[in-house]
Amino acid sequence: MTVDTAPVAPATAPAAPPAARRRRVRPGRLGVHAFLMTVSLAFLAPLLLAVYASLRPYDETSKYGYFSLPRHLSFTYYKQAFSDSGMTKYFVNTLIIAVPGVLITLFLASFVAFAVSRLKLRGGILLLMLFTAGNLLPQQVIVTPLYVVFNRIPLPYWMSDSMTMFDSYWAVIVVHIGFQIGFCVFVLANFMRTLPQEILEAAIVDGAGVWTQYWRITLPLCRPALAALATLQFTWMYNDFLWALVFMSDGDKLPVTSALNNLRGQFFTDYNLLAAGSVIVALPTLLVFLLLQRHFIAGLTLGSSKG
Repeated sequence: MTVDTAPVAPATAPAAPPAARRRRVRPGRLGVHAFLMTVSLAFLAPLLLAVYASLRPYDETSKYGYFSLPRHLSFTYYKQAFSDSGMTKYFVNTLIIAVPGVLITLFLASFVAFAVSRLKLRGGILLLMLFTAGNLLPQQVIVTPLYVVFNRIPLPYWMSDSMTMFDSYWAVIVVHIGFQIGFCVFVLANFMRTLPQEILEAAIVDGAGVWTQYWRITLPLCRPALAALATLQFTWMYNDFLWALVFMSDGDKLPVTSALNNLRGQFFTDYNLLAAGSVIVALPTLLVFLLLQRHFIAGLTLGSSKG
């Protein structure tokens, strides 16, 4: 009686541990990350120094220096900066300028972009180039002509105390809209061209008019781009100081960026107090970014995965 013995398969080697299967990190990638971290810290350093200085008393920093270890930290300067500068009034002034400016700019820019990119108007490319070329004009060049023009444009008393466009919120709002609409038209027109044309064709077959195509179909699809532009536009209009300083003579109408001047003394300036006021002024823009962060990042990465 013979017994057949089947060949025994050799034992398989144990699987390599997860650490062994990891990709080896390339030196070039480490260099890129180190460079990006260095640049990020360079941009954040002034903000972090301002926050650090705002938490320390001025006597301590004047004695030991701004880069010394803290002996005492408090939020006293924030309360003092908010009350001494009267920021509540200036915050309201800024919102009166920035909110209508952003909404009107995005509405007009989206309307023009829709007409240029979706309706295939004759001369649409030339119109888009005209709007884009407006961004190349230095703003400071037309300060004097605008000053003269706004003093000659009459407005009713309920719109302006001066009975002209000068020394009113309308002057600053109109200037912001005029300079920002070209950039928004350029961005929105290029984004609308990436939308499927079949969507509008199906809407036309269903009897949708031009307004329905724009308001109910195209704008909802442009939400990421609109959110990204809204964040940028609010930041730019919020931080502006030049136009309000030129076109407003009443100090009670100035935006919040001018409130920091109230923290400067005639003979002495507490820079720790000024740093606390600067941090307070910067908080609204940070809040807007946090609220629109998801849409903002989606708007920045649009088209990155397309061939």
